[in-house]
Amino acid sequence: MAAFSPSNTQLLSLKQSQTSFQTPFNHSKAINFAAKKPTTITRVSSKANESLSNIITELDKGRETQEEHLSTSRLHQSERNLADVWREIHGQDDWVGMLDPMDPLLRSELIRYGEMAQACYDAFDFDPFSKYCGSCRFMHRKFFSSLGMSDHGYDVSRYLYATSNINLPNFFKKSRWPKIWSKNANWIGYVAVSNDETTKRLGRRDITISWRGTVTRLEWIADLMDFLKPISNNKIPCPDLTVKVEYGFLDLYTDKDVTCRFCKFSAREQIMSEVKRLLEMYSDEELSITITGHSLGAALAILSAYDIAETGVNVMKDSRAVPVSVVSFSGPRVGNVRFKERIEMLGVKVLRVVNMHDMVPKSPGLFFNENVSPFLMKLAEGLPWSYSHVGVELALDHTNSPFLKETGDPVCAHNLEALMHLIDGYHGKGHRFVLASGRDPALVNKASDFLKDHYLVPPFWRQDENKGMVRGKDGRWIQPERPKLFDHDHPPDTHHHLKQLGLSSSDLA
Repeated sequence: MAAFSPSNTQLLSLKQSQTSFQTPFNHSKAINFAAKKPTTITRVSSKANESLSNIITELDKGRETQEEHLSTSRLHQSERNLADVWREIHGQDDWVGMLDPMDPLLRSELIRYGEMAQACYDAFDFDPFSKYCGSCRFMHRKFFSSLGMSDHGYDVSRYLYATSNINLPNFFKKSRWPKIWSKNANWIGYVAVSNDETTKRLGRRDITISWRGTVTRLEWIADLMDFLKPISNNKIPCPDLTVKVEYGFLDLYTDKDVTCRFCKFSAREQIMSEVKRLLEMYSDEELSITITGHSLGAALAILSAYDIAETGVNVMKDSRAVPVSVVSFSGPRVGNVRFKERIEMLGVKVLRVVNMHDMVPKSPGLFFNENVSPFLMKLAEGLPWSYSHVGVELALDHTNSPFLKETGDPVCAHNLEALMHLIDGYHGKGHRFVLASGRDPALVNKASDFLKDHYLVPPFWRQDENKGMVRGKDGRWIQPERPKLFDHDHPPDTHHHLKQLGLSSSDLA
């Protein structure tokens, strides 16, 4: 009799048909099991019932294998306490021995910071037909709860804003309506701090800065071919004039508009003053500073981490240095070799998570970068397009995931939700792709078309109900007002903390 090899979808549908009248069907588990490569059944009985029984048996074996793997992973994780090893997870030893094989605690932390970066996209109003386009859709006190992320255990202490920069298209969004919340400002992220319960679990009070990246399109990559400039040109106190970074990132970080209430302080000033304030507030506790971002936001995360360490904001009055770490996702190169050497000398730890098929981490510096010989890099040191990545790289491959389809769309390879999916299934080089936490693969298609079609998850499925329109008291459909948006002004003590750092807001470009 000819060999019979059931397809993934056949196994899934047969299993569902048998259980549909017995127990509720678990969609997430079905996706996990169906993603496995089916085992060929070499002999099938002529009776339909026996055939069905054999197929279900193979499916159950796959389920048992996955459950056994997850059980072992969870047991390993439960034997270690995050509070006891947080410094290693935070990069104290440059993650040596933690990436291959993947450390379970590190994986969960990477996904958690990835979700905090993803929140910048999910909360951003990028609809040009909204009069609040370019703002955050939620009040900062309800930020995480509005996104269903209350279990992360962080409270937003400050929203971050930046003024427009013509060198970085698709980062700034503006409404098409004449009456808008701001002509010059965009919301670009937030500063958050762990609450008491989460602080106890983490082993320290964690101050997290999350940066927003561009929204979907990748045109801005074309502007990252050259033009490094000394970081000290924008009055960041670096003693080495040869330390250079990409000028668009630097300008976005330091630009401001004194006529705009949201951008009267630069993004740099907003971050520096807020970190200073929080460090003083929790000065008697164990502390960490973690900065995260995706895409262009990853570049800004590295730049701000460097600035915090270079300026010494993280040094307490008792000379204790609060560790600064960056968890970046799909980020481009930021500066030259001297910038790499300087940030590493300052003790900033950087872990870059990338999809090896993504073009963004390959830019700028397509020809002169950390992959060429030191001799050539020395010759090209003075060129305006000689770049170098910093930190440790975790390179993932989306072709290893059985959930994802082949696509030539570069946006899919750059997608943050897809990258978190890859982290969840990665166990080390040469290891089989198995989802460790059961994170829903449907999230991959939130803002992309990357999942295989037979999972029946529509592409680009995430959207606001009725595109944000609500019915008024008179029964007409309107855009609701957000009067509390304008409560997000800068704290009155911003000037005070900047002066404590020896910085006057007028000193910065």
